[in-house]
Amino acid sequence: MSSEEFEKLHEIYKSLFEELKLLPEKALRSQGEERKRLVRTFDERKGEAEEVLQGMDEELRSAPSAFRNMMSTKLRMYNRDLGKLQRDMKTSDSGSSSQAGVGSHPGIYSSENQQSTQVQSQRALLLQGTDSLTNASQSIERTLRIAAETDQVGTDIIEELGGQREQLDRARNTLVNTGENLSKSRKVLRAISRRLMTNKLLLGVIIIMELAILAAAVYLKFFR
Repeated sequence: MSSEEFEKLHEIYKSLFEELKLLPEKALRSQGEERKRLVRTFDERKGEAEEVLQGMDEELRSAPSAFRNMMSTKLRMYNRDLGKLQRDMKTSDSGSSSQAGVGSHPGIYSSENQQSTQVQSQRALLLQGTDSLTNASQSIERTLRIAAETDQVGTDIIEELGGQREQLDRARNTLVNTGENLSKSRKVLRAISRRLMTNKLLLGVIIIMELAILAAAVYLKFFR
């Protein structure tokens, strides 16, 4: 559903309805050709309003179920309003023929006009309240959608942090194992170093003993 197209049709309907609801009263006060012209205008505008409502109904078919149900109720109310205006227009036919009688009873006509104005005012308030509910519903839907997206982002961040923690734990374990291996290597190197020193000392002692034996042999052979 194109929300922009639906809102455009909605505005067109409200404009047509505002024009339509004034015509029955004008027709009641008119006679002759003027009244016929008002009746033709009423029929034309009513046909246009019905086409707009049909277009709005088609737009709602692809809308989310919650919004579709709420606006379908509103469309039925709009159709009832058009039907009532149609009846008012027909009633104005008989009212126009008795215009003189009405003129002789201005108090009754004024009372009826006042009641009609009150009904129209109440209907306008009802429509305004319905529009406010629609806007509030759309705002709540947007808020819920943003909250869901924020929750998903938070979940992804938590999962990513969990993965990074596991990587850090593995790196720490690797460092601990490396430190232990280095300690063992140092111990082995120190042992090897001690063995080399011992071997060097033994080799030096052996060389000294061999030199002493050689010197004793030379002495015994040539000086005795």
